[in-house]
Amino acid sequence: MDTAKSFQPKNKPKGTVINLEQGKIPPQAVDLEEAVLGAMMIDKKGVDDVIDIINAEVFYKPAHQFIYEAIFTLFENSEPIDLLTVSNQLRKNQKLDAVGGDFYLVNLSQKVSSAAHIEFHARIILQKYIQRRLISISSEIITNSYDETVDVFDLLDSAETKLFDITQGNLKKSSEAAHNLVAQALKKIEEISNQEGMSGVATGFTKLDQLTSGWQPSDLIILAARPGMGKTAFVMSMAKNMAIDFDTPVAIFSLEMSSIQLITRMISSQTGISSEKLRKGNLETYEWEALNVKVKSLSNAPIFIDDTPSLSVFDLRAKARRLVSQHGVKVIVIDYLQLMTAGSSSKGVGNREQEISTISRNLKALAKELSVPVVALSQLSRAVETRGGSKRPLLSDLRESGAIEQDADIVSFIYRPEYYGLTEWDDDEHSPCEGQAEFIVAKHRNGGLENIKMKFTGRLALFSDLEEGFGTEFQSSMNQDISPDNFGKTNEAFGKMSDEDNVPF
Repeated sequence: MDTAKSFQPKNKPKGTVINLEQGKIPPQAVDLEEAVLGAMMIDKKGVDDVIDIINAEVFYKPAHQFIYEAIFTLFENSEPIDLLTVSNQLRKNQKLDAVGGDFYLVNLSQKVSSAAHIEFHARIILQKYIQRRLISISSEIITNSYDETVDVFDLLDSAETKLFDITQGNLKKSSEAAHNLVAQALKKIEEISNQEGMSGVATGFTKLDQLTSGWQPSDLIILAARPGMGKTAFVMSMAKNMAIDFDTPVAIFSLEMSSIQLITRMISSQTGISSEKLRKGNLETYEWEALNVKVKSLSNAPIFIDDTPSLSVFDLRAKARRLVSQHGVKVIVIDYLQLMTAGSSSKGVGNREQEISTISRNLKALAKELSVPVVALSQLSRAVETRGGSKRPLLSDLRESGAIEQDADIVSFIYRPEYYGLTEWDDDEHSPCEGQAEFIVAKHRNGGLENIKMKFTGRLALFSDLEEGFGTEFQSSMNQDISPDNFGKTNEAFGKMSDEDNVPF
């Protein structure tokens, strides 16, 4: 029996030759790579045109990567770039033989006569590199998708992050001429004028909005305070104002409290029923009715809460991009900054202070990239408690990193003298401070500084304008008969709250 013949593929005709052209090779443009490198060595203008468009990684041939690295080194050192200097630099890097010696460099320089169209050629090389990266990432995604041990949501975040990294690393924004920028600025001013001066996202706090004109797109806002001052209560009150009163989509990333705890706080502030009662479920019949009526507006509010613990800046970026693109989120809130991690790369970040610096820098980059305000809560150091006299926080009290102050467009603090047992404001002995808080704007890159007094109701974890108290709707309900028999008229249950219902804030 002829063994070789018995194993001959039945579907393959005898004498068939495999055609390599039917196979697949990675996208590449070697001829354009040669033209670009040659132009860079004979014309300095060519270097200036493409040095910020491409990097060594985008070249397909390893030899071309080595040559570009040599050219880039010369450019960084402000040294002349020509055939001789590039050859010398390659010799220093011990890469001259690897690229084919001086003979190969001479051939590159002879392939072109000028740097004409070099930018166009460089962008084609970049496109080929992006195609290769997409193929590589797609192959990795396919492989991991067959792996049952890989969490599917981790796979989604990883895939989105890698795809986003391609955009960030290669599709760079070029500079714009003054006349284009002036036209854009005038259009923006006109839009602001039509919005009655509110250029940013309104917070619902009158004096704060007057000072800042709303939270501005691409701004990083730091809200810092000692534990118990009401950081979370403030941002939840702000988010409720934005979503319910202005129909502004808000994303909240809570690393400390669960999403159910946060939404319970919002239900409390919306209905006037204390969080303590809601947690225990000890509600009277009329309170249940009030709850069902008042919670409807909150149910329809565009609020998105993510309570992933130990969230990394990379996961945050992926999740935030998705929320902005899918739901049109206009504000991102993070509670709180010190509970975040720098991600998988944090092992090489260094100490905790350096990690916080990395996180704050990435939060500012996120705000700019998505063009939305990012509000990040932050803890203050214990120096506030040990300081004699006034306990008002200072910029120097920001915990673990001075980079937070540097990266932030606005640094604000919450101060409640009542927390320290005071009955009057330390700057005004005749002004009672009970049920009040101070929102301190200590740094404002594009505006003024001010200490804004607000109303704070602990049992509802609610901040509101000091002059208006709880608002006209709330005040009118307080003056009405809220007995169970009269509930149908008032539609409220605010009057049944007990002073003993204090909740953590």
